[in-house]
Amino acid sequence: MTTGEFRDPYRNNPAYKIFRAAVIKRDKGKCRMPGCKYRGKKIQVHHISTFSSTINLRYEPKNGICLCAKCHRSISGKELYYASMFNLIINGDYL
Repeated sequence: MTTGEFRDPYRNNPAYKIFRAAVIKRDKGKCRMPGCKYRGKKIQVHHISTFSSTINLRYEPKNGICLCAKCHRSISGKELYYASMFNLIINGDYL
């Protein structure tokens, strides 16, 4: 078992793997942050409503969005600020 597997057993959960694959497929493996210049680089799946606070949404693809590593780091600590925008983006309502 690697260190990451030990720290976060949820990532080895089959439901998490299905969630992640569904989000990547929907987002075509590209960063969805408006204005991102690194769309195809180091893609990560971000939980729009936090993983720890919304147990019922942990594996719901509508609660995920693809972000590149740089954009993902840039929103750290500001997740609530971006939640509404990310929901609009994944629903196709963001202009």
